Amino acid sequence: MTALLDALRRSVGADHVLAGGDLTGYEQDWRKRARGRALAVARPADTGEVAAVVRACAAHGATIVPQGGNTSLSVGSVPDGSGAQVVLSLKRLNRVRAIDGANLAVTVEAGCILQALQAAAHEAGFLFPLSLAAEGSCTIGGNLASNAGGTQVLRYGNARELCLGLEVVTPQGEVWDGLNSLRKDNTGYDLRDLFIGSEGTLGVITAATMKLYPLPAVQLTAWAAVPTMQAAVDLLGLAHRHLGAGLTGFEVMGRFALGLVRRHYPQLRVPLLEDAPWCVLLENSDHESEAHARAQFERLLHAALESGCASDAVVAESLAQARHLWRLRESIPLAQAEEGLNIKHDIGVPVSRMPAFVAETGALLAREIPGVRLVTFGHLGDGNLHYNVQAPEGVDAARFLREQEARINTLVFDAVARHQGTISAEHGIGSLKAALLPRYKSPVALRLMRAIKQALDPQGIMNPGRVLE
Repeated sequence: MTALLDALRRSVGADHVLAGGDLTGYEQDWRKRARGRALAVARPADTGEVAAVVRACAAHGATIVPQGGNTSLSVGSVPDGSGAQVVLSLKRLNRVRAIDGANLAVTVEAGCILQALQAAAHEAGFLFPLSLAAEGSCTIGGNLASNAGGTQVLRYGNARELCLGLEVVTPQGEVWDGLNSLRKDNTGYDLRDLFIGSEGTLGVITAATMKLYPLPAVQLTAWAAVPTMQAAVDLLGLAHRHLGAGLTGFEVMGRFALGLVRRHYPQLRVPLLEDAPWCVLLENSDHESEAHARAQFERLLHAALESGCASDAVVAESLAQARHLWRLRESIPLAQAEEGLNIKHDIGVPVSRMPAFVAETGALLAREIPGVRLVTFGHLGDGNLHYNVQAPEGVDAARFLREQEARINTLVFDAVARHQGTISAEHGIGSLKAALLPRYKSPVALRLMRAIKQALDPQGIMNPGRVLE
């Protein structure tokens, strides 16, 4: 592989080809579920250098693992253990190229950190609404490759809905410049949507044109205790009727999930924790005034208390209070990690079926695995639940994962299928769920996906073993 390493050094400069030494940050996934070994890490500075790296790998028959912030939760962005793969890091492609205010659009490179894009948009007087817990380290390219969701999907949609155009390096090392900012372009197959959500298996996203929105005049946050999951669904319906498009966040959190936050971060006060088995976090973005937004919230919460779908509620009185409430929600995954290794599920079911899914699946797991602990939280507004499973108290977590993960996945995913849902709502398939996909995906859909993969990447060099085995 010396010839390939020499070609990579010519492509991006010797200082930006890492081979040997400690490559943990590139070779180990975020959750520490997998550790691979790379032949090298190539760090191009622009699209031309990305294309040169891809051409070099194609010429030498080396497979490529595109990587942004390496925050994948489905083991989709680290090399395998062969020591023969090239990790293609996009971190140096991190510029915001242009903001077009009249067109409400921004063109940004794939390695730009999501939080940096949010800040650039805000400084220009606009909102870029994609928001998720990893926004301080995840990148736009990774967000698009996994079709990231986050907390504002019910108003603004997933990454796919926020994207107007792409720039992509193909597996042959050609550059497709699809960076248009048009809202309407009916000139054939939608190549943009083909690459979004493909997890780096069809090409390398190097830049994107994304939608911007006017900044709201005010954002208010409320926290409500609800007696059942059905009550949470009823509250969501009330919120849609009272807030309309102003409803930009609706998160549900189980008592045990919030209890982990209280246990591991005692400095964070969790309101209404003992009042009900579920809490809901709501966000109202208003383009009129704070007084108008607060009056809407008060009418909504009054109706919720009157109907019984909420037992108590509080509205944040300041930005600091609002940030505290959101920090509680975002601390759940961190608290779960502190509790020990766990089995994560990123499932989606129709909102109307969520109460039945939660009741039936919880009872099934409790019966099959006595003492199992469910860390349940997520984006109820768009039907996406992080239905995570923690080992029973006192049970070795690593052993629990080894012995029970496959069985628990089958129990949970079969229940998802019975409720007409998906085994991955926003995290992607990666390598973690690739073997499971044939059980839950239509054979026709899989044949079409394999045909597309073969047509675009006949050498099979782009992120092999991800999405499709």
